[in-house]
Amino acid sequence: MTTMTFPALLEDVVDRSGTGRPVPDPATGRVFAVAPDHGPDAVAPAVAAARRAQEGWAAATSDERAATLHAAADAVERRADELAAILALEQGKPLDGPNARFEVAASVDWVRATADLPEPDGTRDVPGDLATVAHRPVGVVAAITPWNWPMMIATWQIAPALRMGNAVIAKPSEYTTLSGLALCAVMNEALPPGVLHAVVGDGAVGARLVADPGVGKVMFTGSTATGRRIVEASAANLARLTLELGGNDPAIVLPDADPRAIAADLFWGAFTNSGQTCAAVKRVYAHDAVHDDLVEALAELARTTPMGPASDPSSLLGPLQNRRQWEIVDRLVESAKSGGARVAAGGNPDRTAPGNFYPATIVSDLGDDAPLVHEEQFGPALPVVRFHDIEEAVASANAFETGLGASVWSGDPERARSVAARIDAGTVWINAHGGLHPAVPFGGVKQSGYGTEFGVDGLRAVSVAQVIRC
Repeated sequence: MTTMTFPALLEDVVDRSGTGRPVPDPATGRVFAVAPDHGPDAVAPAVAAARRAQEGWAAATSDERAATLHAAADAVERRADELAAILALEQGKPLDGPNARFEVAASVDWVRATADLPEPDGTRDVPGDLATVAHRPVGVVAAITPWNWPMMIATWQIAPALRMGNAVIAKPSEYTTLSGLALCAVMNEALPPGVLHAVVGDGAVGARLVADPGVGKVMFTGSTATGRRIVEASAANLARLTLELGGNDPAIVLPDADPRAIAADLFWGAFTNSGQTCAAVKRVYAHDAVHDDLVEALAELARTTPMGPASDPSSLLGPLQNRRQWEIVDRLVESAKSGGARVAAGGNPDRTAPGNFYPATIVSDLGDDAPLVHEEQFGPALPVVRFHDIEEAVASANAFETGLGASVWSGDPERARSVAARIDAGTVWINAHGGLHPAVPFGGVKQSGYGTEFGVDGLRAVSVAQVIRC
């Protein structure tokens, strides 16, 4: 095991006032830094400064803004090791595998890809005249981001907003303040002064930001409950909203699937970032013909995939980011056990150990009424539910009020497509789960939110259309 090195960048973002929030290492529980807490009163000055800077930024050409975003991506890439180390220390994810270094690299790629998107302007031929559609900046965009992928999701919001000439106020989760501040600090090495600000603190800061009359657009990724509060808080100024809210993604495994062949992809579709991903597999519906073999294959992966602290280079799974989330996962697994479910792997956390480690857990012999199935666990515990016919599986997949993602697994892609078309979800993958692309639209349905991110559709979402007809 190696010791995590404290990056120099950390010194630029920690609190020095003595009034900040202690930051524990999720792997040990030991406090390693103090994060700033700007408080609600910091919001109005930040919005005012952003509004002043936004005018000049909006006046830049599309090519100039794209070039500046590429320069910001270069800055993130140059300091990738420092950013990954801060992310690993604060969020808890290991450095290697689909974790901290992966997240920083994905952030770089996302900024570059967004910079290269064509702007969504154009013309429409209508009888008797020509309509020209121009997309203008909305002004100041509030980017409120979660603690599970605090850098990558931030770039999903920051990059398109800047690309369209907006200024951005980033508000990272109070659980991952340092990661959010560090990303903004590095991007600001290349951005014009004032177009990207960060305000940090608890929910009171976010509430003040959403309600500020100078904010024209709010982008939020997080829980459905918080999303509802954002809708209410934004009512006074009618800020435009993009909300990516909670998910409880189903995966349907058809009888012609090969359990051993799909097990690894299904496992990582559920357990990447120790299950702390919005569009992760949260419940599996497996046909009788493949159920038992699939459960055993998933259980073997759960038993053998290394879990440990970020300082251990062999770790692929890390701790849960905070104790509150650990308690949610523990409650749901214990409820399943008391209801007669079978734990095929895991389910036996060391409650005396330091940190927030919960073992990778596979649970079977339970139904849709089990809390582990109908509540979003957001952690490394996966229920596998047996089904007998496809109508039953589709009904179960659509039974809940979430609709972020889903997947269908089959040896016959066309058959899988026909099932996928019947699922109420913003994205349905075939023989995969969770892969995203910066040019492909992404968003939820039902109570998983509304609005579209990514691609040209995502650029439209952070702009306002002006039509000129002649």
